[in-house]
Amino acid sequence: MTELAIGSTATAHLTVRPLDLASNLQIEGPAFPAVFATSRMVALMEVAAARVLQPQLNDGELSVGVTIEVKHTAATPPRGNVTATAKFVGRDGKLFLFEVSAADDAGEIGRGTHTRAIITNERLLAGAAKRAPKS
Repeated sequence: MTELAIGSTATAHLTVRPLDLASNLQIEGPAFPAVFATSRMVALMEVAAARVLQPQLNDGELSVGVTIEVKHTAATPPRGNVTATAKFVGRDGKLFLFEVSAADDAGEIGRGTHTRAIITNERLLAGAAKRAPKS
């Protein structure tokens, strides 16, 4: 495996559907507006960063999000087109560091930083199994 080049980028794109709206979050609580949900923006940013790391993965490995800190600065309406971009900026030990941003048809809607780690799928599932509710 070759070292990932600083400045490597990838993108992820979606057209905002009803399930991407904050108003459709299936969690009991206050009502949210019918605009692109922050949680979906974060997910799109994670997909873009995972795409940057894809060539670094060996069989049985995947990348997982560790931290994310973003600001969601503009609302995107239904049917808006959103593109997230992740740029690799370096490493901190086993963590891969990214600058992430998202834009819609009218311009930037959010930006921040994100870290990911590469682990084996087996290790991830074993850790999750230890946290499963006891019957």
